Amino acid sequence: MTTTLNRQTMSSGLTAILRDAILNGQIAEGTQLRQDALARQYEVSRIPVREALRQLEAEGLIIGHAHRSSVVASLSLSEITEIFEIRSILEPHLLRRSLAHLSTADFDRAESVLDAYDAALDAGDMARWGELNWVFHQMLLEPAERPQTMAIVDGLRRRVDRYTRLQINLTDGARKSRLEHRAILAKARTGAVEDCATLVRDHILGAAGDLTGFLRDNYGKA
Repeated sequence: MTTTLNRQTMSSGLTAILRDAILNGQIAEGTQLRQDALARQYEVSRIPVREALRQLEAEGLIIGHAHRSSVVASLSLSEITEIFEIRSILEPHLLRRSLAHLSTADFDRAESVLDAYDAALDAGDMARWGELNWVFHQMLLEPAERPQTMAIVDGLRRRVDRYTRLQINLTDGARKSRLEHRAILAKARTGAVEDCATLVRDHILGAAGDLTGFLRDNYGKA
């Protein structure tokens, strides 16, 4: 039992390390990840490495290949656009179900998250920003009590998160994101369901347009 728990702990820890490195751009798309090299680098056996890579593949961050190697996944502009389009349908749907269940205290907590989010942006802490960005969306959507849909949205978010962080870090997208989040929260407080759902949809589609334009113009992504 102890050996199993230790292996699970190592696997979970390694998964988090590799996920953060991919999302932060420290491990670039197209990079080959070999089990033996990772085992040596992190001084673990191949078992937790294999389990970590299996989890990252399930999240869509890497693509597994034969001979114990994987490659960090790359998305085309069309794929990125499609992911945001799906989110623009699912998140307003969840919001319509959840808004009536949110209290003043919930809105106050969401505002505190946005305060921390702004501080992370000011400090240039993209890892923290990415976490708080999702926490804010979660707080508005989870009362819909649709865990399967939430899991789909979270999976889609993870697949494009590294590109979003890159864009936010290198452009003025942070200011736009701040203003839009505050507007969504202010509208949510009024209980205007459809108006709030529209803001969420426009926020997601606007982010898609900004991101794909940035990647095309600055990195030649097609």
